[in-house]
Amino acid sequence: MDQSVPARQPATAKRDGVRRHLLDLIEQAGPGTALPPERDLALRLGVSRPTVRAAIDDLARTGLLVRQQGRGTFTSPHKITQELSGGTTNAFAVPPAEGYWTSRVLAFRAAPAGAPRATRLKLSPSEPVLRIVRLRLVDKEPMAIERIDVPAALVPGLTEREMESGNFYQLLRERFDVVVADAIQTIEPTVTNPDQADLLDVPLYSPVLLIERTTRDVTGRIVEFARSIYRGDRYRITSKLRFDSSSG
Repeated sequence: MDQSVPARQPATAKRDGVRRHLLDLIEQAGPGTALPPERDLALRLGVSRPTVRAAIDDLARTGLLVRQQGRGTFTSPHKITQELSGGTTNAFAVPPAEGYWTSRVLAFRAAPAGAPRATRLKLSPSEPVLRIVRLRLVDKEPMAIERIDVPAALVPGLTEREMESGNFYQLLRERFDVVVADAIQTIEPTVTNPDQADLLDVPLYSPVLLIERTTRDVTGRIVEFARSIYRGDRYRITSKLRFDSSSG
């Protein structure tokens, strides 16, 4: 017998079998479907509950399953999709993605810009900047944590209540006569810290998308710097690409 490849450990083989069974359940079930209890799965598959739990943990780490304390384990919910639009200011006039979006304002405070914010917003360090931090919810479920820095002089009289619903760019246009024209946005993966995990109701170190955006109005002024954390298990971004005849 070739001893170069060690025999697979029975416990690992059993966990792989449970994992395959769970993957079949996920494929057949719709988003947000409850799995049978661990005890029932263990009896059905002839394995121990720790083996079932280990397989579920593996799939939860990949985002295919979601544990909800006191409720059980569910297949991953439907993802909220945002389509990136380019070449038109209409992209700023539509809701940011699917679903009914609302916000819970966590912080709302004006203070001198200071050096870092002054550089980003092209202001004097002494000029006041309004910082708004809000928890973004879709159909009442936490989806993102958004931090917005806006030159305070652009939004005199803005209230927390106005930031709880609606489209921020539409509010800028209609209430303050600030018409956004373009933005530079970056997207990169990261993981949650303890505070973010608590607000988004996800496990610590869950995958999230970090989105940073610098927005200018039609006069070329920088009117916003936003830094947002979006849940990686519930949010995705799609984009349309257009190719001309010279594309290789």
